[in-house]
Amino acid sequence: MTKNYVLGLLAVASLAACSKKDDNNTTPPPSNNSDTVYVRGKISASQTWSKNKVYKLRGYVYVDAPAVLTVEAGTQIISTRDSAGVLVVYKGAQINANGTADNPIVFTSGHTDKKPGDLGGIILVGSATGNGNHAVIEGGVDGDHKAFGGTNDADNSGTMQYVRIEYAGKAVSQDDEVNGLSLYTVGNKTTLHHIQVVNGLDDAFEFFGGTVNAKYLIAYNTADDDFDMDDAYKGMIQFAVSVKQPSFTDPKGASGDVSNNFEVDNTNPANKPITTTPTTFPVLSNFTAIGPNNATGTSAAYGYGARWRRGCQFILGNSIIMGSQKEAMRVDDNVTMGFYNDGTSGVKNSLLHSSSANVFSTANSGAAVLLTVDQLSALVTGRDATQVFLAANAGDIKLKDAFNNKTPDLAPQTGSPALAGAKFEGKLADAFFDKVAYRGAIDPANDWTKAKWVAWDRVVVTQ
Repeated sequence: MTKNYVLGLLAVASLAACSKKDDNNTTPPPSNNSDTVYVRGKISASQTWSKNKVYKLRGYVYVDAPAVLTVEAGTQIISTRDSAGVLVVYKGAQINANGTADNPIVFTSGHTDKKPGDLGGIILVGSATGNGNHAVIEGGVDGDHKAFGGTNDADNSGTMQYVRIEYAGKAVSQDDEVNGLSLYTVGNKTTLHHIQVVNGLDDAFEFFGGTVNAKYLIAYNTADDDFDMDDAYKGMIQFAVSVKQPSFTDPKGASGDVSNNFEVDNTNPANKPITTTPTTFPVLSNFTAIGPNNATGTSAAYGYGARWRRGCQFILGNSIIMGSQKEAMRVDDNVTMGFYNDGTSGVKNSLLHSSSANVFSTANSGAAVLLTVDQLSALVTGRDATQVFLAANAGDIKLKDAFNNKTPDLAPQTGSPALAGAKFEGKLADAFFDKVAYRGAIDPANDWTKAKWVAWDRVVVTQ
């Protein structure tokens, strides 16, 4: 097998020798690929990665302005755990990763015994607005690539479509991690759709500020939060799936953290006051979020379907949350509750179920809560919607096979309340949103999660 070595040290890639350790940790590429290209360091001139080669990321790889990294449909990018690859597309650079439904671009483990953490992950960095909650980019990037953010909400970091990111996650230290796909102040001219994160050690998708919008996202069997938003993220997302493996969570230590389908913050009070502006305010529609549903072997570290906290604002509409281990919806702190109480935030026309005793919970450290559980429930089911359905049993939502973690079927059955009832009013009336009748992520007439680019049957082996 011919091997190429790409090391971008200056404006162009140069050749370097491969260590024996590289050879020992490389799974041979498919038979139609004759080359393995090793990628290290900095890429500062535009280049194209071919579907006829396998690209192996070695440690941190930085795409710097003005480079454009083009990745052909069907390209495979691998990483091994001895030097987990992290692809950083930095401010001013772009990635054009244009897979197709039949030929996705796949970032994955290069081992035959694939494990979460074999790949570091992908980081896109833009120049849109944030609020300074995170001072620098997490995950051990070098000093030249720590800064992020700016004032250009229309910034463009390129395109990612029909892309699968498998076995990612790199924990440098407690609360300093690389996720499957990390988006740092990415602007709204960036195109993101049809992306799946599979078997990641940390979060699947994390949005650190920015204005990027997205459609057709899948988080499957990741250990921490599936959709994590903070730092004044203000984008819109429609058609997204979160499926949790009951036994798989990341190590929490003594942090008191839990693994959620959604975790949305404005700022961490250890960094900045939670009233810091601009404020996190995602507008979300047609999500299907599946928790462990108290299955045998469920990890004690599982948490909420949606945890809204630390001063965030939000709209969640036309969605399904079911099987959450703790409450389906948790609102922490009176600032966040205040935004719900005054109508800024809302959960609208959605179907909610929890395997715990209650669907809702509220908390405010050190003082009485602004909204009790009963008051929050009354707002969700009364003022904010006429079609909210609080299911006593998950079966009442009538999805076909939602808790089959190996090969979930999330489409609504005949008679399901998810078949109708969606509404697109207020911020959900934006032209970005497709005005569908059904609730949840799955079109009952055309299940996009069954397409060739999607990978199920990837249960994580836990000890």
